[in-house]
Amino acid sequence: MTDTLPILWFDGFALDRADRQVCRDGAPLDLGSRYFDALVLLVEARGALVSKDRFMDEVWRGIPVTDEALTQCIRTLRRALGDEAGNPRFIQTVPKHGYRFLAEVEEEADAQSVVESANTSVPLQQEPGPGRLAAATTLGGALTGVIGGLFYGIAGASGGASTVLVLTALVTLLGTLAGAGIGLGMASAFAWRGRIDAVLIAGAMLGGMAVGALGGTMGRDGVGLLTSQSIGAVASLVEGLIMGGAIGCALWLAWIRRSGIAAAALFALLVGALGGFAIDLVGGRLLGGSLYALQLGLGDTRLEMEGLGTVLGEKGFGPRTLSVATIVEGAILSAGTIGAVRFAFRGRFGQD
Repeated sequence: MTDTLPILWFDGFALDRADRQVCRDGAPLDLGSRYFDALVLLVEARGALVSKDRFMDEVWRGIPVTDEALTQCIRTLRRALGDEAGNPRFIQTVPKHGYRFLAEVEEEADAQSVVESANTSVPLQQEPGPGRLAAATTLGGALTGVIGGLFYGIAGASGGASTVLVLTALVTLLGTLAGAGIGLGMASAFAWRGRIDAVLIAGAMLGGMAVGALGGTMGRDGVGLLTSQSIGAVASLVEGLIMGGAIGCALWLAWIRRSGIAAAALFALLVGALGGFAIDLVGGRLLGGSLYALQLGLGDTRLEMEGLGTVLGEKGFGPRTLSVATIVEGAILSAGTIGAVRFAFRGRFGQD
């Protein structure tokens, strides 16, 4: 190998053949010499089948070893790359023949030591920028707000099209604020860490908590100040904390797995539903429950949330209806947010 060999990039990893290093996020991975040679062989093949005989000739250089040595080598490489044999993103097994490298490989024209850049962040094409991440989550919150506003405007209010439009505009604003708060929390965590990692969850929780506290204060104290009437519990700090954590967890896990759009959406729905269930367990509520509290507190409104309970065989907007509404809203908010991020980074989030 010569010093003119360009660095090979694949899905956030940098393979420096001249300096014999493979790094992710600027941090070198610990690979033995033969395992590094095996990875180079796979990556340089760029999707072509690498036979077992070729591994033996070019990695072990004719030293007699068993097939188990190659199996252990591939197992170690998968562990280092965060890959799975059953659902491979990098190394695919071709039974009885060999292995194939799946990820797209790009060359860096002017190669330089990866070790020299160990304290720098991964180039923008490998990870999203904090601003773009915050913008995507804000958009996702706005879209889920439109969905929620239209649904409750049509199914839980009277007054015709004007009521639907006003309620949709109001809920869209609330969804936008929720998405922006959670997104800014995650973007701050990313800007601080320089990469997507578990700290993202803490950032999302703090952002959700801040927005929830603001919304709860405005919902209770603001309405009370303007109308001199008190309303019951509305979504506030605890709900924001839980939903922020659920969305942050869904995004982080989907990101590190480089999930496709269908898998990311399904996973986000599940995690969001679990977040909604957790909120219901602690006696919290999201949009539907807050609107019902507003209806009860103000009395003379065009909200008629009781009608939703009949769908579930319940008289009025009772506990069962509140539970279902909270769980479904959590799932939709999570899916909308993750979907927006997945779309915004569709070329970098994973393999499409």
